[in-house]
Amino acid sequence: MGTQQYDDIGEAYEGFKSLPLERFAVIPGLLAMVGDVRGRSLLDLASGTGFYSREFRRRGATDVLGIDVSGEMVAVARRLEESEPLGVRYEVGDVAEMRPLGRRFDVALAVQLLSYAEDYATTERMCRNVHRNLRPGGEFFVLNQSPDYRFDGPTPEKYGFRSEPTGEEAETGPQVRITALLDPPISFVANRPRREVYEKALRSAGFTELTWVPLTVSEAGVREFGEDFWADFHANPPLEMLRCRAGRP
Repeated sequence: MGTQQYDDIGEAYEGFKSLPLERFAVIPGLLAMVGDVRGRSLLDLASGTGFYSREFRRRGATDVLGIDVSGEMVAVARRLEESEPLGVRYEVGDVAEMRPLGRRFDVALAVQLLSYAEDYATTERMCRNVHRNLRPGGEFFVLNQSPDYRFDGPTPEKYGFRSEPTGEEAETGPQVRITALLDPPISFVANRPRREVYEKALRSAGFTELTWVPLTVSEAGVREFGEDFWADFHANPPLEMLRCRAGRP
C-alpha cells in the first residue's frame, strides 16, 4: 500500500475536493477543528497535492512544510506552488522513517495518514515521529475513516465515495478499498484501524488530551442539497476526526 497507488493518481487527486463529502463536510470540518493558525508553523503530513498546506498558508500559518511519501504527489504540489507562490515547502518522505526536521512545529496535520501503517508498530512509530517534530503543547489534528463505519449500513456513494472491505484483515483493522466516484473513478486501498489502535499509539508516543471530533455537514451543504440528502451520512458517518496535544517528553 502507499506510494505506487498515489503516484498513479497524481494530479487527479485535486478533483477529490469537488465531491460533496469533501466540499461540505471534510474541508469545512477540518478547517474548523484546526482553527486559527495565524503566526503558527504547520506540518502537513500525507500532504498529497498540498491542498491543506496551501489553505493554511493563506490563512496565516508562517512556516508550512508538506511531506508525502508519493514523489508524484509532491511534484504536483510543487508545480502548484510555482504557479501560485505562497512560500509552502514540500518534501518526499515516509512519516514512519521521518528524521527530526530541524525545528519543532506548532501544529501538525495528518489527513488519512495513519491508515497506511501496515501494523501497530508502524502506527506508533509514525506517532512518535510526529511528536518529536512538535513543540511541547503543540497540537496534532487527524482525519481518518471512522472506526465505527458499518459496511452493511448506508453508504457515502451519493456524496462521491464508495467504501468496501477487500476481505483482507490487517493487524490494525480491516483492509478497505475507497473509491472516489470521479470520471474515471479513482480507487485506493488502506486499512481501517480500530479506535483503540489510534488511542494507544498516540498515548504511547506522548500525546495527551485525545478527543474524537465528529464530522458534520456545513450549513452550505444543507443549503445546497437539503437536510434529507445527508441522512445516510448522519446514519453512518464514513469519517471521523481526532485532536490531541504533544505532552512534554
